[in-house]
Amino acid sequence: MKNIDSRTHVRGESIYLDDIPVIRGTLFGAAFGSPVAHGVIRHLDLTVAEAMPGVVRILTYKDVTGENQIGGIVPDEPLLAEHHVHYCGMPIAFVVAATDDEARAAVKKISVDIDPLPVITDPREAQALDELIIRPRTFRLGDTATAWEQCAYIFDGTADTNGQEHLYIETQGAYAVPQENNGIKLYSSTQGPTAVQRAVARSSGLPMHQIDVDVTRLGGGFGGKEDQANMWAALCALAAHILRKPVKYALHRMEDMAMTGKRHPYSSDFKIGLDNDLKIVAYEATFYQNAGAAADLSPAVMERTLFHCTNSYFIPNVTATAYCCRTNLPPNTAFRGFGGPQGMFVIEAAITKAAESLGVDAAIIQAQNLNKTGDEFPYGQKAVSESHICWNKAQDVYEIDVIRGQIAAFNDTSTLYKKGLALMPVCFGISFTNTRMNQARALVHVYTDGSVGVSTGAVEMGQGVNTKMVQVAAHVLSIQSERVKLHSTSTYRIANTSPSAASATADLNGKAVEMACTSIIQRLKAVVAEELQVSVDEITLKDEFVYWGDKKTDWYWQRLVMAAYTKRVSLSEHAHYATPDIHYDATKEKGHPFAYHVYGTAIVEVTVDCLRGTYEVDAVKVVHDFGVSMNPLVDRGQIEGGIVQGIGWMTMEEVVFDKAGRLRSNALSTYKVPDIYSVPKQIIIEPLKTEQDNQAIFRSKAVGEPPLMYGIGAYFALRNAVLAFNPAATIPFDAPMTPEKVLLALYNVNAIRRTMPFANDQTANSLEINP
Repeated sequence: MKNIDSRTHVRGESIYLDDIPVIRGTLFGAAFGSPVAHGVIRHLDLTVAEAMPGVVRILTYKDVTGENQIGGIVPDEPLLAEHHVHYCGMPIAFVVAATDDEARAAVKKISVDIDPLPVITDPREAQALDELIIRPRTFRLGDTATAWEQCAYIFDGTADTNGQEHLYIETQGAYAVPQENNGIKLYSSTQGPTAVQRAVARSSGLPMHQIDVDVTRLGGGFGGKEDQANMWAALCALAAHILRKPVKYALHRMEDMAMTGKRHPYSSDFKIGLDNDLKIVAYEATFYQNAGAAADLSPAVMERTLFHCTNSYFIPNVTATAYCCRTNLPPNTAFRGFGGPQGMFVIEAAITKAAESLGVDAAIIQAQNLNKTGDEFPYGQKAVSESHICWNKAQDVYEIDVIRGQIAAFNDTSTLYKKGLALMPVCFGISFTNTRMNQARALVHVYTDGSVGVSTGAVEMGQGVNTKMVQVAAHVLSIQSERVKLHSTSTYRIANTSPSAASATADLNGKAVEMACTSIIQRLKAVVAEELQVSVDEITLKDEFVYWGDKKTDWYWQRLVMAAYTKRVSLSEHAHYATPDIHYDATKEKGHPFAYHVYGTAIVEVTVDCLRGTYEVDAVKVVHDFGVSMNPLVDRGQIEGGIVQGIGWMTMEEVVFDKAGRLRSNALSTYKVPDIYSVPKQIIIEPLKTEQDNQAIFRSKAVGEPPLMYGIGAYFALRNAVLAFNPAATIPFDAPMTPEKVLLALYNVNAIRRTMPFANDQTANSLEINP
C-alpha cells in the first residue's frame, strides 16, 4: 500500500500549521529571548516596544494566569524568565501584535539589563560543580571490581559525541483560538498533544478539558517536538486566554535553531577488558550528559543511554554510570534514538581502541561478543536475539571478504585516496522506558454507508503512521483501504496520549485500532449469524463479503453495516491497549522494559580524499530485522532516512557554542546537513524475515529509530581510511568526524615522512611547520 499522504504532499495540498486559514482578528506573537546565557535580570524595559505600531500587549512572567512552569519530568523550566536567565534565547517576554512583522519589530526594541553569572557549557565542569539535574544512575551486571583480574588485556579512553540540530522542515509553532466558556482550540506542531495540553493547562490555570490540542501532521519532528513544542503553544495559549483573541506564532529558522535544544552532547570515559580469546570480560563506562539549562526529557534520554550501553554485545560484568549535567545551553531534548546512539558510540569506541591496540580488526572482537538468546542485558531483561543471524547474513549476502579484498587492493595502489570499512551491529529496545507511557487508545466509527473513521493518538510526521493505521483498520474489517479515513490527532477525541516517539507509535496505536475493529467485527458477525441462523464461529469476512464457512454469501459490507444499524447494534468502539509483560524497577535498575528488540548489521564503505580531507560514503549495506514488514515501502523509506541522518550526526553536523553559551552554528550557512551530494552512493537493505513472535503490530517491527545507529559505522569507516593513509595518526574518539578533523588526522606531524611520497625533505618540512 502506498503512503496515503503522497498525493496531497506532491500537490501541495497537505495541511500544516501555516496552511490553516487565519481567522479574522488573529494576533501574532514573537518571543524576546535572553541575550546572555546566565545572569540576574536587573531591569526589563518594555516602554519603546509597547509604543511600536500594532503592539497589543507584551506579556512577562507577571501575566501568567496559572503556574509559571512547563517542566515535565522536573519542574525547573519557567514559561517566562522571572529573575534569572539560564541560557541564550530563554524567553523573557512575549510580544503580541496585529501582524507578524510588527511583533518581530517590537521584539527588537526591548532592552534588558542583566548582571552576568558564570557560564557552564561543559558537562564535566558541571558534574565537578555538582550541577546535576537528577541523581546519577548506575546499571550493573556481574562484578567489574573483581573481573579485571580475569582480563588479559585492559584498555581505557574517552569518547565524545556532539549534539545535532533537528532541522525539521516545519519550524516550531502554534495557533491558539479562544472558544466559548473559556475553552481554547490549539493547533500545535507537536509530537505530544497531551504534553502540550498539560503545559497549557498548568501555565494558564485552565483544566485540561478546556483545551483541545489538534494536530493534522508535522513537517518533521525527530524528537524535537516531543516536549519542546510546549513552550510555544503555552505562550500562544496564554496570550489568547488573556486577550480573548486568536494568537499565532511560528518561529523563524534562526529563532528555532537558537532557542531550542538539540540532541544531547555526551563526554564519556570507558574501560574495557578482554581475555585471550578476545571475549569482553568487563566493561565500565561513565557518561556525562550535557542536559542544558533545564531537565526537559534529559533524565529519560540518559536512562536510554544506559539501556543501550552494551549495544548488541553480551558482557558478563558491566558497570555503567550516567550523570545528567546542568549547563547554560538551551535545554537539550529527544532526538531520534533518544540517548541510545550516544551509548552505542562509546562501546564501539572501546572495542575499536582494543582492536587497534592489539592489531586486530574490530570486526573480530564484535563478532566474538554478539549476544545470543537468553543472555542478560545489564538491566535484567533476557535477549531474544537476532544479532548473529543479522551479522552472518550481512557477511554472506554482501560478500564481506570480497569487499575487504577490493579495499585492500585499492589502498595498495592509491596514494591520495584511501578507502575504509566498518561493520556496525545494532540492538535497539522498543517501548517507552517509562512503563506507564506504553498505552494507547483508538476510536473507530463505521458509518451507515460503510465508510469508516479512525482516530488515534498517533501523530503523522512523515513516518507513515497514518498509512499503517489505515492498513490495520482495512485488514481487520476486511474492506478496501479507500473506505477508511484517518482523522487528525485531537485530545478531545483521544485523551491522555503518549507522544509519537520511542519507535512505539505504530505498535501502540495500531494495536488499539486492531482491538476496536475486532470488537466491531464480532458484533457484525453476530448480526449476520442470527440472520443466517448459523453459529458465529462459522462466519468470516473477506474482501467485503460475508462467508459462511467456505461459501461466499450475498451479504456484502454495506448490507451488513445497515443491518447492524437497523438492529441498533453499536457501530463504534473506543479501545484501549497497554503493552503486556513490561515492567521496570528503577530502585533496583532491573526489569523487562522493552516489548522487543530490533537487530541489524550494516557494512559501511567510505573513500577519503587524503589531500583535502573530504570524503564520500560509498555504500551502506544493511541486513535489518523487520520482523514481518506490513509496509515495506514505508519501512525502507524510514531506514534510508535514518541511515543518512545518523551519518550526518557522525560526520558533518557540528553544533558549535562559544564559551559564552552563544550558538555559532546558527544558520544553514554554518550548520551542514547531508544533501543529495553527500548521501551514500549506494544503500542496500536486505530484510531479515523471522517467524519469531513479537509484540509488534502484525509482527512488523519498528523502523523509526534503530536505523539511525547504522550511521555510527561511517565514523569508524572514516577512521580506518585515515589509518590506511597514516598508520601513526592520532585520532581521538570525537564525533562528528568533520573534514577538518580528517585533515588534521591525515597529516599527523610525526608520521608525514613515512606516509607521503614527498619530492624532497623541504616539502615535508614545510608541511610539518604548517600541516
